[in-house]
Amino acid sequence: MRILLVEDDLEQLEPLQGILSEAGYIVDAAEDGEIAQWLISQKDYDLLIVDWMLPTISGLDLCRQYRLSGKNAPVLMLTAKDTTPDKVIGLDAGADDYLVKPADLVELLARVRALGRRVPNWQGYSLRIADLQFHLAELSVERSQVKVELSPREGQLLEYLMRHPNQVLTRTQIEDALWEYGMEPESNALTVLIRKLRQRLQVLGAEDWIRTVYGMGYRLNPQE
Repeated sequence: MRILLVEDDLEQLEPLQGILSEAGYIVDAAEDGEIAQWLISQKDYDLLIVDWMLPTISGLDLCRQYRLSGKNAPVLMLTAKDTTPDKVIGLDAGADDYLVKPADLVELLARVRALGRRVPNWQGYSLRIADLQFHLAELSVERSQVKVELSPREGQLLEYLMRHPNQVLTRTQIEDALWEYGMEPESNALTVLIRKLRQRLQVLGAEDWIRTVYGMGYRLNPQE
């Protein structure tokens, strides 16, 4: 999943972004509502994690505007406001869940997993194409009872390819999907990542599933 994390307190933003990234999520971070609003106009997100009290545009107004725009990805509201009336206000503004700060990181990950199940293309904790199965939670891919572990970035690439089987994906599409906003990958980063993933799949006899479409990009072409 691609997550937008909006938090103006760097002491809370950095550990939250770190644990989400370690869990395999692609996380764009913003420190105020105006930047978050611009990012939302540029990219589609699977989940928003938004602090209530933000500079320029509050998390509450950001959530309202997001819903009015017709977008329906889940929103998790972070706030120190813990009374029932405050929670009702947040939920009525369009939030799907509510977590009181300071957020417990284990609970945060559990809530993210729960909200992730509402994403339209969520297919459980594993993806399967033909006889290849990718276990998302443990970052391992399995075929014919042989299992190989992946790095978080390799897992992100495989998940993206498996969600778009038989489609030609350009380098730009893949880089936009895998790298956080503001992080420009080196010119050969995707080439290296594709090679590493093919090496992992070679153990499973599936390295030729990732086809290079010269002059265009890459395609996951499953073999039955």
